[in-house]
Amino acid sequence: MKALLFLAGFWAATQPLAAQPARPFHTLDGRTLRPADVDRTVRQLLDSARVTGLAVALLENNQVRYLRTFGYRNVAEKAPLEPGTAMYGASLSKAVFACLVMQLVQTGQLNLDKPLHEYLGRPIPELPGWQDLAGDERWRRLTARMVLSHTTGLPNWRWIEPDKKLRFKFEPGARYGYSGEGLQLLQVVVETIAGKPLLQLSEERLWQPLGLTRTSYVWQPAFEANYALGYDEQGQPLEKRHRHTAQAAGSLETTPADYAAFLAALMQGRVLPPAALAEMTRPQIRIPFRAQFGPLATVAAPDSNRTVQLAYGLGWGVFQTPYGPAYFKEGHDDGWENHSVVFPQQKKALLLLSNSANADKIFRPLLAQLLGDTATPWQWENYVPYNYAEK
Repeated sequence: MKALLFLAGFWAATQPLAAQPARPFHTLDGRTLRPADVDRTVRQLLDSARVTGLAVALLENNQVRYLRTFGYRNVAEKAPLEPGTAMYGASLSKAVFACLVMQLVQTGQLNLDKPLHEYLGRPIPELPGWQDLAGDERWRRLTARMVLSHTTGLPNWRWIEPDKKLRFKFEPGARYGYSGEGLQLLQVVVETIAGKPLLQLSEERLWQPLGLTRTSYVWQPAFEANYALGYDEQGQPLEKRHRHTAQAAGSLETTPADYAAFLAALMQGRVLPPAALAEMTRPQIRIPFRAQFGPLATVAAPDSNRTVQLAYGLGWGVFQTPYGPAYFKEGHDDGWENHSVVFPQQKKALLLLSNSANADKIFRPLLAQLLGDTATPWQWENYVPYNYAEK
């Protein structure tokens, strides 16, 4: 109750990045936004939707133009969210991992279309935890391309299934079906090929070269001094998980400053060469469904999804817009809502990181008002605005 009373008066405290130049941002649809304009828009939305904390980064000319944080990382302690605050990235982990995979493809160590079991030297059902697939020979057809495009036929997580068993839900390669299990399998393959664990691989190939000191696939002692708690829809804090096992599908801990810098590096070609980035962000499989998760995930989509040609690339979603193609990745968990979208031809992007379960209710207006993006398939993403019923 104390946390709720405190939130009522402090939903939109702002912590500007001291070194951030006060330069205007030019939206996709031709508007010019001053930093003060962005601040005002964000504060109004946070207050209306009761969002605990939010980091916003706007990238222009492939560089971070605006990076500011709003609200709190810890309400009870009145601790503000800051650009250097450690936040849970959730499935942003998958987008980062896809970049590591494409680096291995570039060096010739991995072929996207070679069956995964051939890299392992043994049947997949012989891996620890994968015994459920014994007797179903479809595991022989699984490839890295299927994993990164979410077409393996595996469930998102086996523990969601009624009997908590791992099994194929459809033929590998037949259609889109989001699967964290597939990413975990590909992690084993990547670690086998590289001869290194994911934690070491990401440090050597990404975080150290890019100078990102507060990002990791596991919890680091350095995070202890400045990290965010997640908050539910009622503004109640959730227990902070300190993940000590690196998981390609969802253990990433990062900061607004670090992940914005990672996006900029990706856009600048410092993570992958142009050909690899193009392959990663081109459509691999069309998505004809109404929702990404839940009972509507296999129901035919409305015309709006066909209009934007919603599809999946390799680790990133893709769609078409009046401003050229775009690629995106989101990350969700209890108390955490994150979204990133890049418009490569326009050299612009938007990053949203939040420690509030209510934040996805303002993503649609933020995309439209701050970036000029009205093409993102918000219904498929379940980004239903907080005031949607009023319209």
